[in-house]
Amino acid sequence: MSAAGRAGPDPGLVVAARQGDRHALDDVVAASLPLVYNIVGRALRGHADVDDVVQETLVRVIRHLPALNDPTAYRSWLVAITVRQVRDWEQRRRAALHRDAGLDVIHDVPDPAADFAGMTILRLGLTDQRREVAEATRWLEPDDQELLSLWWLEETGELTRAEIAEATALSPGHVAVRIHRMKEQIQSARGVVRALHARPGCPDLHILTVQWDGSPSPLWRKRLARHIRDCAFCGHLGGAFLPIDRLLAGMPLLPLPPGLGTHVPPTTAPPAAPQTVGPPPTVVHPAVRVPRGLMPSLAATVAAAVVAISAVVVLLPADPAAAPPAVPSWAAAPPAAPTVVASPTTSPSPSPSVRPSPSKAPVAPAVSSTRKGVGVWNFAGVSQALANSKAGWYYTWGTQHPGISTPRGATFVPMIRSAENVNAADLARARSAGPYLLGFNEPDLPEQANMTVEQALDLWPQLMATGSKLSSPAVAWGGAEPQGWLDRFMAGAEARGHRVDFIALHWYGADFTTAAAVNQLRQYLQAVHQRYRKPIWLTEFALIRYDGGRQIFPGQAQQAAFLSAATAMLGQLPYVQRYAWFGLPATDRDRSGLFSDGTSATAIGRAFQAAR
Repeated sequence: MSAAGRAGPDPGLVVAARQGDRHALDDVVAASLPLVYNIVGRALRGHADVDDVVQETLVRVIRHLPALNDPTAYRSWLVAITVRQVRDWEQRRRAALHRDAGLDVIHDVPDPAADFAGMTILRLGLTDQRREVAEATRWLEPDDQELLSLWWLEETGELTRAEIAEATALSPGHVAVRIHRMKEQIQSARGVVRALHARPGCPDLHILTVQWDGSPSPLWRKRLARHIRDCAFCGHLGGAFLPIDRLLAGMPLLPLPPGLGTHVPPTTAPPAAPQTVGPPPTVVHPAVRVPRGLMPSLAATVAAAVVAISAVVVLLPADPAAAPPAVPSWAAAPPAAPTVVASPTTSPSPSPSVRPSPSKAPVAPAVSSTRKGVGVWNFAGVSQALANSKAGWYYTWGTQHPGISTPRGATFVPMIRSAENVNAADLARARSAGPYLLGFNEPDLPEQANMTVEQALDLWPQLMATGSKLSSPAVAWGGAEPQGWLDRFMAGAEARGHRVDFIALHWYGADFTTAAAVNQLRQYLQAVHQRYRKPIWLTEFALIRYDGGRQIFPGQAQQAAFLSAATAMLGQLPYVQRYAWFGLPATDRDRSGLFSDGTSATAIGRAFQAAR
């Protein structure tokens, strides 16, 4: 960003916004979004509450803008408000964790779609040592994450040391001491990251990490760093580290999420703001909050928040009788997506396709969790059922969702199901569908993708070329077995330099006793994670026993009890980023399903609605 950009909005624009010019307010808030997003995202380590804290920060910026005495100090004032909101969030989080005493550990788990280090690597295209630095930041002490977010922006030229000192209410000397200590922690974590990624790895390090759950933490950073200091094999790995400051210097801000950044006007050369004459404006500010979970992405949340703020937190013009200005164009909510009608695609179910009328698109209830997903294929009322399920995401074993409307707040995740889907049309649809892409579906089964490891590896670069965050192929079983299909694929991918961002797994339990089934699922996930050290998406799971080609299902109550207990357990595993139940339709054939029609939830469906 240019020096003009670092200076913040033109003081004249800030004055106009203070005095009630809604277009000027639109420009000031839009110009503030990239900085607020980067500070909050890194300070909260990509937690699911990032969108809420950004929203609350913007509410307070608009609410208290008239009290800003010096328009030239807007940028420092903005950073101070953002830091205060981060600290308030941290205090609330710690109080909640203390109160819940471990029952709600899920609240401390970063959102899979928003991990800031991962997003930095993906969206800035970082490589080599810059990638290692980004990964190393995950290992910091919680109190240093806030300082990291500010120092990172200082190194990239977006903030000054004086602005950091003012925002943290510390002297420049104290800030320097804290930054020095934090840099030492990052340097130590860089050695840990490099040692964990080394191939072949250190046998002693492997033994040390047997009990580690794979989640970066300050405690494990200290344990692993101690080993690295004393280990001849691991110690030499850190001999060629470039200084952190040099690696970060000149890096840009992390771009805003798609759909938001395109609406943000440039911060340089803003249009001249009209000056109004009159007394300071009155600010009306009842509590404004978009319900949590209504929108899964920062882009949607901020856009809706600005609409709500514009409607309720009103900067009144000098003439009280003047008509209110129009809602800013960039913040207007997008129209509801029409129902897509396309030719049917391969589905895991032979159920007949019944398409809802495009004129009766469902009004979606609030999504209860962005982690919670479901596998979907067509049946009568599918779109309404998907909305009523409160799922945060869904997939259809393909790159399209014909006849299925995506509910508000939910996202569709595409899949390249088999070798025949590695074609220009499907790859283009996958690229445009969003940031994630699921790999081949059960390539170890003849009736599914039916692929050899070599065939999958040969085709993999075409999936990588989409630029999406890419899952491994989802094997039907044996994900943790040495020399199993997935193990051979992951070894081959590493040897060829292929990228695999997370592991996709399927699991079906044959033991219908709830406690036993949940424990078996947990053990499987832990074994897979310990083997590959990557995040996991559990993209199919349920209780189904296969006996001589027959599918045997437990009763509704048993399946519902398992779903409730399993999803609670999954919330305790930080490396399980998303899960998807199998599946949405409930028919005589698919007796683990959630809905028999658009509105009739099964007992399993009601348990799914309550899950997070």
